Amino acid sequence: MIPRDSSDSLKRIVSSFKAIAITGPRQSGKTTLTKSFFPEKPYVTLENPKDRNLALADPVNFLSAFQRGAILDEVQKAPELFSYLQGILDASDEKGKFILTGSNNFLLLESISQSLAGRVGYLDLLPFSIHESEICPTPPTTLEEHIFLGGYPSLVHDRTIPEDWFAGYVRTYVERDVRLVKNISDLNTFQRFLYLCAGRIGQQINLTNLANDTGVDYKTIQSWLSVLQASYIVYTLPPYYKNFNKRLTKTSKLYFYDTGLACYLLGIKNASELTNHGYRGPLFENFIITELLKNRYNKGQRSNLFYWRDSSGNEIDVLIDSGSTQIPVEIKSAATLNMDFFKGLNYWKKLTGQAGGNLIYAGESGKQYKNFSVFNWKDIVRL
Repeated sequence: MIPRDSSDSLKRIVSSFKAIAITGPRQSGKTTLTKSFFPEKPYVTLENPKDRNLALADPVNFLSAFQRGAILDEVQKAPELFSYLQGILDASDEKGKFILTGSNNFLLLESISQSLAGRVGYLDLLPFSIHESEICPTPPTTLEEHIFLGGYPSLVHDRTIPEDWFAGYVRTYVERDVRLVKNISDLNTFQRFLYLCAGRIGQQINLTNLANDTGVDYKTIQSWLSVLQASYIVYTLPPYYKNFNKRLTKTSKLYFYDTGLACYLLGIKNASELTNHGYRGPLFENFIITELLKNRYNKGQRSNLFYWRDSSGNEIDVLIDSGSTQIPVEIKSAATLNMDFFKGLNYWKKLTGQAGGNLIYAGESGKQYKNFSVFNWKDIVRL
């Protein structure tokens, strides 16, 4: 098993809460992590029809078998359990008694917010980070391979053939997981919508445009996008518009939690295609922003990432909001440093008076340009 970067955060959360909710995409390693971290606890997956039916029909009897706690996997499939768990947790002082995992954020958190508020700690587990990928037996060796494989353990650690694995992943996701969130009857159209989203990586979300291209109405696209977000397929990067009098963009941008899945949906067959591919820039940007997100989640923290754009087209790819200051980050997929890369950072400095900022690109680290730090993509954890 590859040690996960989130292990220290999980130890801290377990010492503070009676129940732990670990959510993340399907196949991101939640089961492996929880089984290794809590070897003494019985493991029950509600993917199993027998256990799920018992939990739904007789939750009291189901939970009575776990006096010392348990790992309940895919627990969102039996939401009736949460109200009964509340009583069990209130009657006990034990920390980390129940470990609840799920690949659907919306259903799990909705149920928890109603029944287990204040009793549960949260951890989002995404696919492997750069650091986790590079300690695998056969690690990715190039930037293009990192982007092409993404971070799912089956691909990076086990080296399953990406095209075969993602074909099964998408089919399982569309045919089974989507129906758990929404009663979507036209799954073929929903799958077309998923492919169309991959073509809009790094772009501002235009629901009307997506609706026209998919052939459904605006409200349907709005609902379907929430499904992709809830099931950890895509996330949206919000705009930063505090403390400014200028006209600013207030539309979020669209990214995928895993660039390997995005590559599959874009029809990219191997890593070498990414060297000169038309989507190299957006995919590199997606890769870096997701890595920044993983760094936050692995510390048990919420996202503090934004982007900034004004009505004149001036833009910062990422703003890291630390509360009192905002750290600007520009992302460029080239390996050769170009002074034009600092245009947005210079504008931000002029606008805010804040010195400093960061450029992440495919070239060498350790360089400085004026007050700006230059990082290679492998070194972004230093941010």
